[in-house]
Amino acid sequence: MTRSIDRRTMLKTGALGVAGLGLSSLMPAWAQTGSPGIRPDMPMLSGNNIAIEIGETPFTVGGRTGHAITMNGTLPAPLIRLHEGQDVRLAVTNTLDEDSSVHWHGLLLPFQMDGVPGVSFPGIRPGETFTYEFPVKQAGTYWYHSHSGLQEAMGHFGPIVIDPAGPDPVQYNREHVVVFSDWSFMHPHRIMERLKQSPDYFNRQQNSLFDGRAMTAEQRLMWGGMRMMPSDIADVTGATYTYLINGHGPQENWTGLFRPGERVRLRMINASAMSIMNVRIPGLAMTVVNADGENVRPVTVDELQISVAETYDVIVTPTEDRAYTLVGESVDRSGMARATLAPRLGMEAEVPPLRERPTLTMRDMCMAGMAGDGAADHSAMGHDMSGDGAMDHGMRDGDLAPGVALNPGVEMIAPMPQDRTGDPGLGLENVGHRVLNYTD
Repeated sequence: MTRSIDRRTMLKTGALGVAGLGLSSLMPAWAQTGSPGIRPDMPMLSGNNIAIEIGETPFTVGGRTGHAITMNGTLPAPLIRLHEGQDVRLAVTNTLDEDSSVHWHGLLLPFQMDGVPGVSFPGIRPGETFTYEFPVKQAGTYWYHSHSGLQEAMGHFGPIVIDPAGPDPVQYNREHVVVFSDWSFMHPHRIMERLKQSPDYFNRQQNSLFDGRAMTAEQRLMWGGMRMMPSDIADVTGATYTYLINGHGPQENWTGLFRPGERVRLRMINASAMSIMNVRIPGLAMTVVNADGENVRPVTVDELQISVAETYDVIVTPTEDRAYTLVGESVDRSGMARATLAPRLGMEAEVPPLRERPTLTMRDMCMAGMAGDGAADHSAMGHDMSGDGAMDHGMRDGDLAPGVALNPGVEMIAPMPQDRTGDPGLGLENVGHRVLNYTD
């Protein structure tokens, strides 16, 4: 890998990012706006012995301040940078008044070090320190987060970058970590309480008689029989969430710098609690080179869908001296995360509007050909429309999967299974550009 960031540019942009925008210590160096990218001399957690402290910190976004749970006082947490083949000891101290933990997402390690309370260890009690110790057996982009009490939704997460033991097959001149997350000023326990009271509490985009999406009587019976609606796409939406990139809301507009002509590696992580994001950079193609820490055959796309906990590394090569908007649109189109890639701090590009919200069809429920998707013989598929009009879909019909034992762990069996690995994702079928799918 070659680096093309000179010291003068580094110092100048760093000063602009911190002094010009008044960033507080809550923002780690790698996540500060105006970042020239990850550099060896940047403050980060590395080496064989690392100390992490879990605590409470106020967090401000969009002009409002809320309560966050952080590691080493920052949201997102500090970047941990390791090297394949090293041994690492991470001493994690819990200063909260409740149990906590750290799970090393995607890392291959002894199960006692996995950090899942009640499964691999008892958790970290208030005031105690637990030392995770393991060999680093892989390279790539990963992340770490709490597995205790919905703390992850309050900011308890951070990125991990592991450099390969040998030469990196991915060539680049500059790299940025891009962490997507969802933030609410409503406590996550209250969010869960509201969802238990009403599963569609946060769904403010339900179908109506006046939105051009009215359903037939048959469709209403079918969706009602499943106790669902075609707009059931995201349980928690932009009605309460602010979508963040590197801890910055859309108004704060995190900015990562580049020089025209550079190969820029974007290490994307979806640290959201609930939100699937559709990611694109209008005017700039992305070449996917790594998925969930594994190098892949390069695939060039215009958009990709990143689900909760997934990571993608992409290479972009901006050739013009202008800004580009990085968009992370929630899958239900109720909001977006927004950032900027630019040669200089202060530059901005047009922010695209939210696209039309998608709705589910029977094909999305693995029942293609039913109620508006084409004619279907319901009785032949075991769907009983008799009685009170509710539809028995036979969602646990053992005849559909003779080899599956119908134990309590089996909630449903798709009556009409189909291979959709080549689909781009809900709402991305007709966007007019190349979208990553699982057959790429």
